Amino acid sequence: MPQCIALVDANNFYVSCERIFRPDLIGKPVVVLSNNDGIIVARSQEVKDLGIKMGAPVFQVQGLINRHKIQLFSSNYTLYADMSSRVMSVLEEFTPCLEVYSIDEAFLDLTGVCSDDPIAYGQQIKKTVFRSTGIPVCVGMGPTKTLAKLANFAAKRWKQTGGVLDLSDPARREKLMRIVSVKEVWGIGSRIAARLNQLGIRTVWDLADQPVDRIQDQFNITIARTVMELKGIACLELDAVAPDKQQIVSSRSFSHRLTECRELSEALSEFCSRAAEKLRHQNSVAGYISVFLRTNPFNLDEPQYQRAAGLTLPFATQDTRVIVATANRLLKSMFKPGYRYQKCGVQLGKIAPATVPGQADLFEFAAGDAGHRAQLMQALDQVNRRFPHSTRIAAAGFDQSWKPKAERISKRYTTDWEELVIVKC
Repeated sequence: MPQCIALVDANNFYVSCERIFRPDLIGKPVVVLSNNDGIIVARSQEVKDLGIKMGAPVFQVQGLINRHKIQLFSSNYTLYADMSSRVMSVLEEFTPCLEVYSIDEAFLDLTGVCSDDPIAYGQQIKKTVFRSTGIPVCVGMGPTKTLAKLANFAAKRWKQTGGVLDLSDPARREKLMRIVSVKEVWGIGSRIAARLNQLGIRTVWDLADQPVDRIQDQFNITIARTVMELKGIACLELDAVAPDKQQIVSSRSFSHRLTECRELSEALSEFCSRAAEKLRHQNSVAGYISVFLRTNPFNLDEPQYQRAAGLTLPFATQDTRVIVATANRLLKSMFKPGYRYQKCGVQLGKIAPATVPGQADLFEFAAGDAGHRAQLMQALDQVNRRFPHSTRIAAAGFDQSWKPKAERISKRYTTDWEELVIVKC
């Protein structure tokens, strides 16, 4: 039986979440901002039509914001995560195998489920998700994950598709591939696209028509698999269980510029605590820690400085204390007085399952501390989940003025009894 993979992708997800509880914003320009209300991270279609780019600093487009009365929202990740969970729960009803790809995307294996009329089934998915959650989605289908991604791109781009497109038919597939740029292919970044253009490969069809061996010789096995997927040969399987993260990053921009190493250390300690908690949540250990800090790159009137440093640990760990201590040593080696720092963060690498045997700390085992460390971290996580604010302040420092401001954040409409929507009839 021919394989059928669907990609369901929410339209302007963060904006759509805000509009569910503010229907007066439907049809109006809406923007969602980053943690510190400084960068645009989501745009409604009306904002896209104004030419405002993703990732643009707010101060650079303040004129357009004022002129077109664009509504601004701070990121409300509690709301977005809950709405994402609701969307995924609805999608599970339509497939025996679901892969949650991101907060607003999921792959569905529809092989044998919708053989008679895939388009009608896709429309049913689209209508059910909207009726159950209020989130508009588009559905792309194809015999491979890459083709499903391409179909979803076209379903969003061309309204005549009705938000659902199936690329199982080779003739329809070729017609679309000939008019779409190669840079729109899943996994083809701007640098790869530029190299492909130099070889005369400009459209998706140009890439799909290439011999696989040639692409692998000139690029790598990953791009070669992409070509095979575009030819309709499945190389990427659905992951019903989300794989463990291979890198964990925790960072934030500050509400105001920091100039003291002590202030940076307190912020970095909280980032390390969050990263270590994520590490333990997937039952992993990290063998590498890197730290970065930088000033504001958009403020050219001030001296600029940015630096990163990393260290391979003598033994992998998930202990918050070890991660915090190592990160702060790296911070002290990089810190330079006289600069106004805007952001810092930590990245954990060389991540492996905690159950896999590896290099251990000889002195830890000699002292019998391994079990005590695990119990302590488990207790710390339990307390953090129950009292997230007070314990993190105690762990990272009492001065929390550096924390990013969210002055335009909406209510937690679905997760807090005190902030539920009130409907008056």
